[in-house]
Amino acid sequence: MPVTLASLVQHSALKLTVRAGEDRLGTPVRWAHVSELADPVPYMEGGELLLVTALTLDAADPEAMRRYVRRLVGAGVVGLGFAVGVSYDDVPEALLNAAKEEDFPLLEVPRRTPFLAISKAVSAAMAADQYRAVTAGFEAQRELTRAALAEGPAALLAKLASHIDGWAALYDASGAVVAAAPDWAARRAARLTADVERLRERPAPASAVVGGTDDRVELQSLGTGRRVRGALAVGTGAPLGTAERYAVHSAIALLTLTTERSRSLQRAEHRLGAAVLRMMLSGQPDHARAVAGDLYGELLDAPFRLLIAERAGEPDPAAEHPVHALAESLESAASRSGEAMLSVPEGDDRLVVLAVDGGAVVGACEPYTEREAEEAGIVVGMSAPTGPSAAASAYKQAEQALTVARRRGRALVEHEELAAGSVLPLLADDAVRAFADGMLRALYEHDATGRGDLVASLRAWLSRHGQWDAAAADLGVHRHTLRYRMRRVEEILGRSLDDPDVRMELWLALKATAEPAAGPATDAATDTVP
Repeated sequence: MPVTLASLVQHSALKLTVRAGEDRLGTPVRWAHVSELADPVPYMEGGELLLVTALTLDAADPEAMRRYVRRLVGAGVVGLGFAVGVSYDDVPEALLNAAKEEDFPLLEVPRRTPFLAISKAVSAAMAADQYRAVTAGFEAQRELTRAALAEGPAALLAKLASHIDGWAALYDASGAVVAAAPDWAARRAARLTADVERLRERPAPASAVVGGTDDRVELQSLGTGRRVRGALAVGTGAPLGTAERYAVHSAIALLTLTTERSRSLQRAEHRLGAAVLRMMLSGQPDHARAVAGDLYGELLDAPFRLLIAERAGEPDPAAEHPVHALAESLESAASRSGEAMLSVPEGDDRLVVLAVDGGAVVGACEPYTEREAEEAGIVVGMSAPTGPSAAASAYKQAEQALTVARRRGRALVEHEELAAGSVLPLLADDAVRAFADGMLRALYEHDATGRGDLVASLRAWLSRHGQWDAAAADLGVHRHTLRYRMRRVEEILGRSLDDPDVRMELWLALKATAEPAAGPATDAATDTVP
């Protein structure tokens, strides 16, 4: 459930007291904002709980408070939190009466409750609500995928109707109802034929909201090109929430898979593949396996390689797009061998591919190993063999290899070439990680209390070879602040940063404990110890 004024009042640690607007505490709160301006309205978006101490307000002036409260109500502010014991020992009568006149929620904030605590409570509740919605969305996506693969569109619609607590219907390209769930929804869906026909006249993707007496219906076109291949209707008693929206979007993707053909089907598969890839890159291999189902499940059960390809040089309008040509070559190899492959275009000039290690798809890349990037019109970086739980690391490896390929003018570089002769691959050893964790544990525990950012400061200082001004600039702090933090590091660890051996060990410990990131990374071969 979203955070509301009522949930904040019920929060035992905040000790808030309702002074006015008791009937409107169920209003959702979008954010908690502090402003001592006499007129904060120009800076409000609506949905905020405004927190004030009345430093600049004449809160004892009845007419001023009427204008103030009316302005807040007109701006969509959902409530006012007034701190007592700062400017006023109690909520001024003028403000209290103005709030009651407008039935505007007024919350008394005791002096011992900092505004920051209220902001944190709102933020935490919003994060928890979003997490619940995303989790429910993933669960819906998994169930819808299973239903679509096992039993087809009718089963998918039944699951979707259950998740949105409403009904769902599928139309074909002509606008005829193909399937509906529950069964009675077929009659309701048939009455929307004219709306579906109007939707078909618009380029895909298109959507429309149709209001009925008993429900709210959203129509979504199906198809990845300009031509509409079908439509999905979902009817609910209220606007869709975040979790329901996830379910509908998943259903649209899955139904597109079943209605598109040829190139359009491939594009729909790319979208599902992108979702699977994002889950793996965000450390959710189990969710990725569940969503992948039979489509990519075989690929995720075997060691795979991750490839990133980009166009090299300026495009030649007369020549075939090199990234598209590579994609077609790899897809052809996968089709001939019956091998699973996950292909995700990122824009027009970049492609990410997951392919079985040692399989036909990886083999189709071999001709590029001896070619120059300019000649091939493409650069490719390939990771070492890996599995779903290390996909983020594989992405980083492929990015590193891609960077080196671009620098060397090579069409393809494998990550194993970068690792040769480098100390960094040795840091993956469990014993080294255990040593690093033990060495840095005290710093991480210190940072976890919110008393500073010693680990990041140490990393910045070491990466700048002890140059105070450069490291402080990287962190966005004053050099004196950085000097203080480094003294704290020495005090906590009981070791001197003047010792080059200590600096080397700390740098390697930081490298060994660093979380793999899915994005551009420095070439491992150029990484140095300060």
